[in-house]
Amino acid sequence: MEFALSRLDLSIIVASLAAVVAVGFWASRRQDKTARGYFLASGRLPWWIIGSAFVSTSVSSEQIVGTVGAAYEHGMGIANWEWCSLPVYTLLMIFFIPVYLRNRVTTVSEFLHRRYGTACGNFYSYVMLFAYVFIFLVPVLYGGTLAISGLTGWPFYVVLWATVLIVAAYTVKGGLASVMWTDAMQCLMLVGGGVLLFFAALGKIDGGWSAMIAANPDRFHLYRPAGDEAAPFLGLVTAMFGVILFYQAGNQVMIQRVLGARSEWDGYTGIIFAGFVNFIRPLVTCFLGLIVYHWIHVMHMADPLPDRDLAFPSALRMLAPDWGLRGIVLAGFLAAVMSTLSALSNSTATLFALDVYRKWLRPHANDAETVRAGRIASLLALVIAALVAPSVAHLGGIFKYFQQGVTYLSTPFLSALFLGILWKRTNSQGGLFALFGGTAIQAAMVAGFYLAGIKLHWLYVAFFAQVLTIAGAIIVSLRYPPPPAERWEPFSWSPALLMHRTDAAPRPWYQSLILWFSIYAAIWFYLYWRYW
Repeated sequence: MEFALSRLDLSIIVASLAAVVAVGFWASRRQDKTARGYFLASGRLPWWIIGSAFVSTSVSSEQIVGTVGAAYEHGMGIANWEWCSLPVYTLLMIFFIPVYLRNRVTTVSEFLHRRYGTACGNFYSYVMLFAYVFIFLVPVLYGGTLAISGLTGWPFYVVLWATVLIVAAYTVKGGLASVMWTDAMQCLMLVGGGVLLFFAALGKIDGGWSAMIAANPDRFHLYRPAGDEAAPFLGLVTAMFGVILFYQAGNQVMIQRVLGARSEWDGYTGIIFAGFVNFIRPLVTCFLGLIVYHWIHVMHMADPLPDRDLAFPSALRMLAPDWGLRGIVLAGFLAAVMSTLSALSNSTATLFALDVYRKWLRPHANDAETVRAGRIASLLALVIAALVAPSVAHLGGIFKYFQQGVTYLSTPFLSALFLGILWKRTNSQGGLFALFGGTAIQAAMVAGFYLAGIKLHWLYVAFFAQVLTIAGAIIVSLRYPPPPAERWEPFSWSPALLMHRTDAAPRPWYQSLILWFSIYAAIWFYLYWRYW
């Protein structure tokens, strides 16, 4: 079945892109013309903007193309990557957000600098600047370009550079305010288009969801054995205290959304709202792969796919009706790609301008000079990533490339963050070991298992490295004098932080954090009980 875009489809795509750019420019005109306005939206972000941005930033081409493909090959267990948010968000809200907001940090590297010293803060800034370009931005650009080019027949490099130019048009100028407002719009486009495609595709399966379960019941379980190559449940549990938690709590791209909140209540509520939206995410990023598998391998309506990353383009080609849905879905897909690209380039600008340019290159730079440096860094990050993006085709697929890269990156940083918040005895020497020693431990373990011919899932490798890193940092800390009170006291977590918020004024019952978190948790437990 040939894929073609009608005039209606093209009109929807063009109108959607124009609307996103217009919203981005509108938001940039409303923000303060200061460094805080550009990098933190002047601390005026409401909960629904924060929650929407949390979702749209973390769902992009490497999620849609890669995860749909992984679900096509491995089944429903891949949905754990989307649904495991409750434990992670709980840790984020209990331990990290209170400490970040109480100390009014602007970047994660600022936290490490104030808690451990200059070397630790610089290490985060330089490593994450490299990672945002080569580990985060690259697969997003590649996955989006691959899908759009494959579906439309448009040249790969034309799509690649057009995407970069459109994102740069509003992100470089507008900063975080433009990124956040466009993220909210793009979240609606992504979820709306994805849900429509899911139900349209499911409507072509005789018997629907129940028929797919009956045909392959083993593919419809969230639990996968510890040795599963794609989503071992035990590995995912360890990841909730490792890579997944780092992505949400120690990743500047994600935590910057909360740091720009207009109040602590908005920060917490935004995370809970993101949790509710996450219940829908597998319909957009995962379950479509199950439908494609049934369509091909049970109904025998098409030949098996030579590459699992073609599952999403195949669904759009074979299962989307021609009344404009292809345009809606592609608009949502492009919105997801653009939201993540804009968020990553903005966080790159933030780290470079505040932690490199203002601290080392021009310590006395004014706000205008700092913002200009951030804009240049944002544009360069997009251009460099676009130059590198085609290489992903030779690195094992989008899903594997992204997940392994982020997993190995997370070990040293999360170890230092955990110890800095939970153990006041951690000193500068311990922090240095967690970052520098943890990086060496992670690299040595990856190389050691590879050279020894031991095939161990990367989640377990990262977990063992994290345990060794934390243990080593504790030993090193104990061998040196305790840190001075000004190093640990502001950042030491205690239950009192949750009981004494700065905006703890009485609110109506329907704005209760406990109420909405309880509903969120109840739904989460039901889903895991239902599909265990």
